[in-house]
Amino acid sequence: MSTRLPHTPPPATGPGAPGDAPAPAGLRIAGQALAAVVAGYVAMGVTAALGLWAAGASDLPGGFAAVLAAVVVMAAGGQVEIVGSAGSLAGAQGELTAMPLTVTLVGALVTGAVFLRPLRHHAVARTGDLAERAAAVTVLWLAGLAGLSAAARHDFPLDLGVGDSQEPLADLFGELIDAADPSVGFRTLVGPTLGYGLLWILGVLLVALLVSRRSPLPARLLRHQEAVRPAASAMLLLLLAYVALGLVVGLVVAATKGHAAETFAVLLLGLPNVSWLALGVGIGGSWEGTVDGPFGLPMPQVLDAVLRQGGDGTDLSTVDLPSLAAQDARAWWLLPIAAVLVLGAAFVAAVRSPAHVRPWQHALHCGVAFALTMLAVAPLTLVEARFGLSVLGIGDLAGLGGEVVLRPQVWRTAGFALLAGLVTGFLAGMLATGVRHRGQVPPGGG
Repeated sequence: MSTRLPHTPPPATGPGAPGDAPAPAGLRIAGQALAAVVAGYVAMGVTAALGLWAAGASDLPGGFAAVLAAVVVMAAGGQVEIVGSAGSLAGAQGELTAMPLTVTLVGALVTGAVFLRPLRHHAVARTGDLAERAAAVTVLWLAGLAGLSAAARHDFPLDLGVGDSQEPLADLFGELIDAADPSVGFRTLVGPTLGYGLLWILGVLLVALLVSRRSPLPARLLRHQEAVRPAASAMLLLLLAYVALGLVVGLVVAATKGHAAETFAVLLLGLPNVSWLALGVGIGGSWEGTVDGPFGLPMPQVLDAVLRQGGDGTDLSTVDLPSLAAQDARAWWLLPIAAVLVLGAAFVAAVRSPAHVRPWQHALHCGVAFALTMLAVAPLTLVEARFGLSVLGIGDLAGLGGEVVLRPQVWRTAGFALLAGLVTGFLAGMLATGVRHRGQVPPGGG
């Protein structure tokens, strides 16, 4: 006689087992958001550090870390003010509005890529899930920006002379100035920095979703991706192509013209500033500005020469294709280069679009996309820098004051972009009819 023992099931294993449950969705999303933010800031910090090192900022007296933080803050849309003091009767005033767009571009690409990575295996994204992910990234990004803003402040000792004299300003005026150690420094404007930083990170996440050909969208938006994603991804490709072309030119200049360190500093800090200005000028757009005083822009000499035509800084010079070509006839090459690259981007968008998109529809898609691209990109090239020293209200006493302004004429540039997009979009739509497979819709609609 045998006795049957009760069956005991084997212990549960795997991701659904007790004690080995998957992490809560909220915690998982927070971790993925933290990875995107950390990756973005690290990429920006490394790029900015290399650029500052090439520019010689590593020799600053104890202020390299603060300058590095300030560059990253400006790259994320922050604002920095210049402050100084030489006692109760003397001071320094200044402002600086500029974006080191190489740092900005690297940070945007890395942050966007890491943000999209967890979504790559989903066919459709829930609106709530996307909103939760975007909110987590935004909150963490602003927290990091606030910390960097607190670190982006420093004062440097300033040795002032008057004219050709090397006599310090404090010694010259003695007790009148009441300062043995005049200084100048910088501070972050926290409020505007966080406001612009919010717009920056939201813009990065939105553009990442628009240009990605495989990341999922909410079901209600799927019908719009055929019109948006091919053109949007082609515009990103156009901007990156101009940056790559500028990089090649910069490397050639560094190898053949000397001043390699200064050239690498421009490449690592402000390459898109120059490249995207070249794109805008090449399609017929324009900028305006002036350079007054001993300071200047770390940009091509032909641009500096045009900006200095304004004389004393009260008149703004126009930077466009004719004015640049008047200084250097090689500037005319910007026109055919723009024509070829914009047409190439439009052709890529046409090939990636469904076959039922007619040439006139593709022209409209490319025209609107290119105009919106320049409306977004051109303002990022804005540079406004002013610095002045005063004693008893007398400005620029030490001869160190100056002003640098480079301001885009946004609507003119966007208007030419609309026209260029319409023309090249139609031509590309005609050319692509023999390349696309009729009726085939690429994966993800793009």
